[in-house]
Amino acid sequence: MSTDETLQLDEAFESLCNQLADSTADLDRDDAWPSDQFQWLSDARVLGWLIPRHFGGSEVTAEHLTVGYERLAAACLVTAFVLTQRNGACQRIAASPNDELKSDLLADLCTSAMFATVGISHLTTSRQHLKKPSVQVRETDSGFVFDGFVPWVTGAKHADVIVTGGTLSDGRQLLAAVETSLAGVEVLAPAKLMALTSSQTGPVTLTDVQVPHSRVIAGPMEQVMKNAAGAGTGSVTTSALALGAAKSSIDHVRVEALQRPELNEIVQSLDTEYGSIRDDMYDSIREGASSNPRLSSESVRQRANSLVLRASQAHLATSKGAGFAKGHPAERAVREAMFFLVWSCPQPVLAAALREFACLAPEFQATLGENVGA
Repeated sequence: MSTDETLQLDEAFESLCNQLADSTADLDRDDAWPSDQFQWLSDARVLGWLIPRHFGGSEVTAEHLTVGYERLAAACLVTAFVLTQRNGACQRIAASPNDELKSDLLADLCTSAMFATVGISHLTTSRQHLKKPSVQVRETDSGFVFDGFVPWVTGAKHADVIVTGGTLSDGRQLLAAVETSLAGVEVLAPAKLMALTSSQTGPVTLTDVQVPHSRVIAGPMEQVMKNAAGAGTGSVTTSALALGAAKSSIDHVRVEALQRPELNEIVQSLDTEYGSIRDDMYDSIREGASSNPRLSSESVRQRANSLVLRASQAHLATSKGAGFAKGHPAERAVREAMFFLVWSCPQPVLAAALREFACLAPEFQATLGENVGA
């Protein structure tokens, strides 16, 4: 039985997706936070997906995880996004060689009893142009001292632990589980975003924050985000969420087509593209590294981004004037689709999007494999 079929037969997961879909509009406010939604995730045992079984988790396969992310995003994108940030923290803690850290945190992270998140964009895509590291670290006899600015932390004011990192004077980096209760950790006001503001994403400052050795996840080492187990970038997570959001918009157009047969051709075209990208995404998981450029994470991500943007606009166009009103599902879908242009967007993916916007799509299609492999 495939992973997709297994999830379809899971009544708890089906009920969860229905609950999330029914409440997603309630989260489109600056002051909202998906606390109820995370309790539902806990009740459906979703929070244990990336946690080893001996800590109470379910330790699902990459394919199962991706199917789950896609379907959760179709139901409620903001909840799915916050979950990915929380799971990013869990994944890095679970992969750490630090047994004490895992024993202290992972069992509580299987439920909503503890919330962890990540603040690692300054080590990957954000603020990389600065000569001075965004977070500087110095070693002491008892551990490490963190000083600096972490620009993007989802749910920081609700977090018990932030998985973040910094750079030592010799250029090595490390990741650590920094407890928000430590002296010197200051959570600043979250940004008011175009969409997903209820993810409560914003900056955190670290001033002489003393982190003991017992909270180190990985390092010090060169390029900790590339070389530490569980800390790599370039996963299909962002593509799965983009496809889930696209599927939601396509389904809305499908409903319109029931009364307007001229839309059937549009639905069929979008559906075919969605199926093709989705097949490639799951093939890339099953096959791993491949010489086929269509299966690269960058290729799948670019096409998923393009689809979610266009599907959301089709949703708006078919909704006519009603869809342009604040609070309409189509209006929200268009805003949420824009998120994929800025969330963990590698340079080749961004470059491909800009070429498409500039009507260079034919050249882009001909050179996609070369560009994403550069």
